[in-house]
Amino acid sequence: MTIQSTLANHVKAAVKKAYDVEIENFEFQPTRKDFEGDITLVTFPMLKTLKTNPVKLGEEIGTYLTENVSEVSGFNVVKGFLNIVLSDAYFLEFFNGMKDRKDFGILPPAEEAKGIMVEYSSPNTNKPLHLGHIRNILLGFSVAEILNAAGNKSYKTQIINDRGIHICKSMLAWERFGNGETPESTGLKGDKLVGNYYVKFDQEYKKEVAELMEAKGISEEAAKAEAPILVEAKQMLLKWEAGDPEVVALWEKMNQWVYQGFEKTYDSLGVDFDKNYYESDTYLLGKDVVNQGLEKGVFYKKEDGSVWIDLTDEGLDEKIVLRSDGTAVYMTQDIGTAIQRVKDFDISGMVYTVGNEQDYHFKVLFLILKKLGFDWADYLYHLSYGMVDLPSGKMKSREGTVVDADDLIAEMAETAKNISEELGKLDGYTEVEKEELYKIIGLGALKYYILKVDPKKRILFNPEESVDFQGNTGPFIQYTYARIQSIIRKADFDFKKPVEDAYKFHEKERSLIKQLQLYPETIQLAAENHSPALIANYTYELVKEFNSFYQNITILGTEDITEKTLRVQLANSVGSVIKSSFGLLGIQVPERM
Repeated sequence: MTIQSTLANHVKAAVKKAYDVEIENFEFQPTRKDFEGDITLVTFPMLKTLKTNPVKLGEEIGTYLTENVSEVSGFNVVKGFLNIVLSDAYFLEFFNGMKDRKDFGILPPAEEAKGIMVEYSSPNTNKPLHLGHIRNILLGFSVAEILNAAGNKSYKTQIINDRGIHICKSMLAWERFGNGETPESTGLKGDKLVGNYYVKFDQEYKKEVAELMEAKGISEEAAKAEAPILVEAKQMLLKWEAGDPEVVALWEKMNQWVYQGFEKTYDSLGVDFDKNYYESDTYLLGKDVVNQGLEKGVFYKKEDGSVWIDLTDEGLDEKIVLRSDGTAVYMTQDIGTAIQRVKDFDISGMVYTVGNEQDYHFKVLFLILKKLGFDWADYLYHLSYGMVDLPSGKMKSREGTVVDADDLIAEMAETAKNISEELGKLDGYTEVEKEELYKIIGLGALKYYILKVDPKKRILFNPEESVDFQGNTGPFIQYTYARIQSIIRKADFDFKKPVEDAYKFHEKERSLIKQLQLYPETIQLAAENHSPALIANYTYELVKEFNSFYQNITILGTEDITEKTLRVQLANSVGSVIKSSFGLLGIQVPERM
């Protein structure tokens, strides 16, 4: 039982005794730092029922708690706020119960718990992953880890967009201009090689459009439609859809290059998937469901044979789900894929990690699935996030102006190296150890910088600012963890034994324990809100609290063995929670820095 639950039961009894009235719900919050106390009961909401003075009410409840609850040692009342002081015995009992638990705050999934599938990354196979993908990947991976930690079973997935005109553009450009080059012959990662030909297609296409406009004197729109290279790419797509052996073989070969490249990037980022779905397998899914929906009256057919759904009563518009020639649109595919996933996995919900430009699409998708009668449609969530901007402006793949994910990861490690060398922090490290540490710091900086921001907000990404060893950054938190490990290594005595009763806590020790207490609740809140930012910023607050503790009281220098034992235990527990919380963000912590 939490302290809030214990206090609520006793507050209920106090009110019943004083006023003979039953009140069920009470509002507790942490006591403000400028007042004495550990937890505050807000009495204002109770006044509607009790018709009394807030100060008098606070005094009556506070007196009752002090006399009847062993965990309460005192109180003070400020207007409508009852600030409750918890006893040292309470803090000691809590701390002794959590200090050796590596899984503190983590809930195992209940046996009957169904899974939640988290979709993220879902790239196109015509270009390498870039900075925009990185935010998507880090968010999706972290949310899956947080959902697991909160007592759910999560499954990680992606749908790879491996078909369509954009894929054919890369294929055609390679066929025309590639001279048979391969990742092996060029030394390039496969996704980069294919991405180069996507850019090459766009360059040739623009050239042809300009030539047509000049030669024929036609409009840009007409020239874009007539450009031979685009016409040929469209013919290639038709051949692929018809199963042309040569086109399919080229498609398979180039996609395989891309997949191998993606795997290296995912490995560098430290993320994984339980199952990959491919658009080439799923693009026909959903057509049968639409036909069933037609029979039920969920959809209707227009004169040209196209199939639509009317969502105007729900404040949306009409949406096409099958073209007049019977071919599927993205919405059809997404309907079919969702249904297939529920068949493949024992899941009751899905989280789609997709940028906020698709907000409307997901509103429509979820509503259609609900109208089709799927009860799990109530548990679908669009993890909508803002774009990542650079100081230089917006990125464009076809023009080759994106920040490549692999280049960014390498640049982050290089930035970490330069700053570490300036600070002179790595004496006594081998070159191999240094390189590994640069990767951990650089990647930690990147992940933390992105994940500490509420998903809905846009991010202006600044690599140098992210690798700062001061302030709300990954390296600052990693450095604090390493400092704690240094304290543990220097503790030349057995500090594992629990401290006995009657320990009198220093104010800084109490503050640190109170911050540790918030960890389980923060995991649950982060899971409910699908927000790694809550974990990131909790960890920063914990680290700030620890550094205040470290700077204000001596840990290993005290001669009192009981104090020394508790303080080393406290440092060790903070280190465990940092490691755990950063694990939920997909960030490693170094033992030394």
